[in-house]
Amino acid sequence: MSGRARLQATLAALGLTLGTLLAGCAGNAGTVTDIRYDLGLRSAQGASQGAQAVPAAPGASHAKPPLKVLGVIAPPPLDNDGIHYRMNFDSQRTARYANSRWTMSPARLLTERLRTSLGAQATVLSGSDAVQAPMLKVELYEFEQVFESPTESSGVLSARATLLQGGKVLAQRSFVTRAPSSTPDAAGGVRALQAASDDFANQLGAWLSAQSFAGTP
Repeated sequence: MSGRARLQATLAALGLTLGTLLAGCAGNAGTVTDIRYDLGLRSAQGASQGAQAVPAAPGASHAKPPLKVLGVIAPPPLDNDGIHYRMNFDSQRTARYANSRWTMSPARLLTERLRTSLGAQATVLSGSDAVQAPMLKVELYEFEQVFESPTESSGVLSARATLLQGGKVLAQRSFVTRAPSSTPDAAGGVRALQAASDDFANQLGAWLSAQSFAGTP
């Protein structure tokens, strides 16, 4: 099979065509429907897992300790609204869908998700708030749909979280979460990345609850 034929076969498996990609790059609004996605509402299962991950200590005060959740940092390839996918079976080729995009960059979407999720166990502040409090910095390294074959893929998120206070690092941990895609297209990738994001938020919340700041007023 020639290189062009193999590319066409692969794109067909993803529900794309060369013409669609070219039209998307040209920005022809008359022939391409621009579909926008966000991370949606947290699933009931994800919210339940998050609540169970941070049990209240006996006799603990109902007051939540403050935590500054800084905006998620991402490298240039993720600092845009593109929905990225990677073909592990095709020389690690990467691309982004031509007519499907996020409503904002993955870093901004994840910032909102984390602030909402972590608000269940702490008084969440932004970095600009003039309050002395520990700071959480999250660096996003991977946020894409990864194909192991033309029909099998997963949403993969990798990030590093750093907890700081007074200019000192209190704790640091790297996370990798993934969830299977139900369909080999942008919609399937989005649903998988939504699930991977919820898993990351739950794991991050459990990790933070084990740090010393959690019981510090």
